Order: sequence, then C-alpha cells, then structure tokens
Amino acid sequence: MNDVEAVEKLKEARAKLLKEIRKVIIGQDEVINQILITLLAQGHCIIVGVPGLAKTLIINTLADALSLSFNRIQFTPDLMPADITGTDIIEEDIKTGKRKFRFVRGPIFANVILADEINRTPPKTQSALLEAMQEYKVTASGRTYELEKPFFVLATQNPIEQEGTYPLPEAQIDRFMFEVGIYYPSQKEEEKIVETTTSAYMPEIKKVLSSRDILELQALVRRVPVSDDLISQVVRFVSLTRPGSDSSCPKYIKDFIAWGASPRASQYLILGAKALSVLNGNYTPSIDDVRELAIPVLKHRLITNFHAEAEGITTLEIIKKLLKEI
Repeated sequence: MNDVEAVEKLKEARAKLLKEIRKVIIGQDEVINQILITLLAQGHCIIVGVPGLAKTLIINTLADALSLSFNRIQFTPDLMPADITGTDIIEEDIKTGKRKFRFVRGPIFANVILADEINRTPPKTQSALLEAMQEYKVTASGRTYELEKPFFVLATQNPIEQEGTYPLPEAQIDRFMFEVGIYYPSQKEEEKIVETTTSAYMPEIKKVLSSRDILELQALVRRVPVSDDLISQVVRFVSLTRPGSDSSCPKYIKDFIAWGASPRASQYLILGAKALSVLNGNYTPSIDDVRELAIPVLKHRLITNFHAEAEGITTLEIIKKLLKEI
C-alpha cells in the first residue's frame, strides 16, 4: 500500500472510529479529534476538565475501538514509583529451593495509559512517567524493559479543586504534546447523554484499527512532506513567545511572559499539522493546520510572570493575540 492509499485508508478509518465512539460519547468531537492527532503524532496528551465530563470514558472507548491494551492508574498522594513501573519480588524455586528475584510489571506496561488526576501525587512519583513517555522504556533495579508500541499516555487534571495537589514539573509538562480542555455539553447534548445513560442501552464497540495499523499510520505521518516555508513560519511563531530572545518579540510577550515555548513546541506543531492534514485526507499540511493546533500545543508551555497574574491575563489570551499577528 502506497502513501496515497494509506491517507485514504486513514480518512475512512477516522469516520468509522468516530461512528463507534459516538455510540458511547455524545459531543466532544474536538477533544476526540485532538486525542487522535496526538496518537498519530506519537505524542502524549493532558486533558483538563471538571469531574463528570466523561474523560475516562472517552479514553477507554477509544482504546476498545483501536484494539489496544488499556490501564488506568489512579494517582494518589501515597502512590509510589514502583506502583507504576513494577517491582522485583523474591520467588522460590520449588524444585531447587533457591530464591531469585522476578520482575512483576506495573500498569505502565500497556498501549494506552490513563494517568487519572496526575497532579495528586508527589513529583517523585510523577517522574516515574518521564522515561516511559520520552524513550518508551522503563528502568527498574538497574534493568531496562522496553514498552510495547504504540505507547500513549493520557493524563487528566481537575482545574477547580487544588487542595492536596502537586504542580507538575516543567520537564514533564513539556513532554505532553497537547493540553486539551474538555467543557460542559450543550443542552441538547446533555439531554441525549441523560437519555442514553439512564436506559438499558448497551452499545457494542467494534474494532476499527489494530496496533499494527496504528504503527503504520504513525510512520506515514512522519513521511508527510512539509514545505521549508511552513517550517520557517512555525519556528518564527514559536520564537515570538520567548521574551528577550528576539528584538521583534511583541511588547505584551515581554511584559507578561516569564518563559516561552521550547523547540519541542515547534516539533509538535509540525507533527500535529502533519497528522491533522492526513486525517482530513490532505497530503501536506498548511498554515491553517498549524493555527488550529497552536492553542493546545502552546497553552501549557508558556509561563506567565507576576504582572500577568496581577492583571488576570492568561496564556490563552496571549496565544490568541499572537495568532492575530501571523
């Protein structure tokens, strides 16, 4: 199958996938779309939303439709790194009587990991995800274990209840490709949600893509051509978020941003634009694809200073203002 046929296959698969997910999930099309883009770009995603908006259900349903193994890790203050990665246990051989260590794999050994309420555990435990997210492997007791691909971490955060939470280290935040906001449904959507969830309706989710299909599509995204001009525009745009790095940096960036986005933001904007273009059945990304993904890529990467906090200015407002200038 050549790349043109693969793009058509992906377009068809996306339609089938949305059909299966909509059997369970009402609305939230933008959230589902951004999760799919993240998966195809081999990234990870953090979903921010209040409780009761089906964050866990979306991820679980997606894993079912994609024939992927799924594990949920509930992050709590007493969770330890070994509870995520796994640990060595002493095992006795019945025949010889000798004892030896055997590694028992933790819940991170799955294709899709739901890190539920990731900010409720201390940084020491949060850091257990760093190696897995970046290098697709786990090191325990001096030995390294490869993770099965595709490997995809979706973390959730509650934006309103901050008691008993810990801020995510900047190095970990930067490893998430997107920060996706999930919001309240419309009245019609909520009526449909209430109707289906309070009845005997039990949908059957059909498998749409296998893990092998996903790996092939991830490779396809990497092969999508991008013009030098688009790469130049993206790098220029991201550099404008860094105060003091460029004389042409807008004044409001210098006034309100303490730290701008790293080169990883440029990489994810290009990869995301590639994935979005093939999902839409196109063969190369455009600046419109980049503009569509600028907010989820940059929102969690810009760090505002005390002037912005004092005036109630958010990173979302700054990104929207910056988008108007390109």
